[in-house]
Amino acid sequence: MDDTTAANDNASREFLAFKLGAEEYGIDILKVQEIRGYEAVTRIANAPEFIKGVINLRGIIIPVVDMRIKFKLGTASYDQFTVVIILNIGGRVVGMVVDSVSDVTTLSREQIRAAPEMGSAFSTEYIIGLGTIDERMLILVDIDRLMSSPEMGLSETLAQQSA
Repeated sequence: MDDTTAANDNASREFLAFKLGAEEYGIDILKVQEIRGYEAVTRIANAPEFIKGVINLRGIIIPVVDMRIKFKLGTASYDQFTVVIILNIGGRVVGMVVDSVSDVTTLSREQIRAAPEMGSAFSTEYIIGLGTIDERMLILVDIDRLMSSPEMGLSETLAQQSA
C-alpha cells in the first residue's frame, strides 16, 4: 500500500442520508447526480414490482426503483417529502424513490462500524457498515453493488427499453 492509499483510507467520506420508514440510510454522495421531487412514472410491462417504471430525464429514459417496495418496508406512500435520488452507477443513470432526504453527512473511518449479521429485509452484502454520529445511526448502503446486482434486474429492464 502506498502513501496515497493509506491517506485515503483515513479520509472522511460524505454520504447522502435518506429515510425509508423509520430507518435512516446513507449512500456515497459521489454516486448522486441530482435529487428531484417524485413525479409520475411510466410503467413497464412485466417489470418487477419494485421497478416503478421509467421517467424521461432531459431526453434520457431512466428506470426508477422504489426502495420501500424493494426492501419490503410496507406500502409505499408518496407525499411532498418523497424524492427520487438520481444515481450515476458505472455510467448508467437510475432513479431511486425514498421517503425523504435528510442531509449530507461526513463520516470519518472511526465513525463507520461493520454491520452485524442479521436477518434484515436487506442482505448485509449490500451494506458497507453502520455510520454513527452521536445518537444517530445510518445504514450505509453499497449502492453500486445493490443497483448492479442480478436481483435488481436493471440490466434487463434497460435492455428492453432500448430495444
